[in-house]
Parts: sequence; structure tokens; C-alpha cells
Amino acid sequence: MTKTDVINTVAPSLYRDGMALLAGAVSIVTSDGPAGRAGFTASAVCSVCDTPPTLLVCAKEDSSIGRAFMTNRAICVNTIGPAHEALAIRFGGKTPAEERFAMAEWRTGVSGAPVLPGALVSFVGTVVKSERIGTHRVLFCQVQDILLSEQTAASVYFARKFHHVQA
Repeated sequence: MTKTDVINTVAPSLYRDGMALLAGAVSIVTSDGPAGRAGFTASAVCSVCDTPPTLLVCAKEDSSIGRAFMTNRAICVNTIGPAHEALAIRFGGKTPAEERFAMAEWRTGVSGAPVLPGALVSFVGTVVKSERIGTHRVLFCQVQDILLSEQTAASVYFARKFHHVQA
């Protein structure tokens, strides 16, 4: 065995249980373009670097949503607070895209992606690279605009429930 070989010894269910204990900000990730509007709720969002401003988002590879993001390239990561938890639940399920977006008013960001007014922060940008890892695609997104709100509470997902963090 070489140093690059990996032996998978962790059961997927154990991995999911462990990840449930890794608190993460809740974001509604949106896109629009040739493949139409798409969006999903994610806690797998992370800063990559500030020069150029880049973040990463993980999306399920075999979903219609994942394909829409790859086709559209426009993306907005709308990090939410408690006021948008019901919307995050809707975007996290199997609700059709039209119904997801009908639950809120949206603006169009500089990339063409839908921006959620009142989100804690919205990172608007373009998918510049992607990489398939297992069942998911890691989307690297160059940020073109950032919209900050005056919200002082954030929603985090921990132990399979929403929790609030106050500034």
C-alpha cells in the first residue's frame, strides 16, 4: 500500500453521526441561469482564501440541483438567521424549485443568482472550478459582491437541530 491509498474503515452512518456534532452556519445557496432557478440548504460552506475572495460549497453530485449549479455558474450563498429557518427547511427538502422560491422575495445579484433580502450575509459570485469527491461536487466560488445585513443572530445546525448564536 502506498501513502496515497486510503482504506475506508468508517461506516457512512457513523460519519453522518459525527458530522451532526460539527456545528455549521446555515446557508440557502441559490443559482439562476440557463438551467433555471435552483437552490438548496447547506452547512458545508467554507472560506478558501481572501485573494481572490473564494469560498467553497458542497452539493450532491447526482441531483438536479447540482447539475443546475454547474450549468448556471451563478451562485449566491445566503447565510441565514432565525427569521429564515422555515425557508431553510423548505430548501432542504424535496420541494420543487418554484415552491421553494415562492416562499420569499428575491433580488438578483451581480452574477444573476437570487439574493435573499434580510439574510445575515449574502456572498454573490461565480463557480470557477469544481471537483467531484465521492457523492458530492465541491464548488469553488469566486465572490464578486457581499451584502451584509444588520442582523445580530445567526442560525447554526448542530445535533440535527437549529440553534441560535447572538452577536
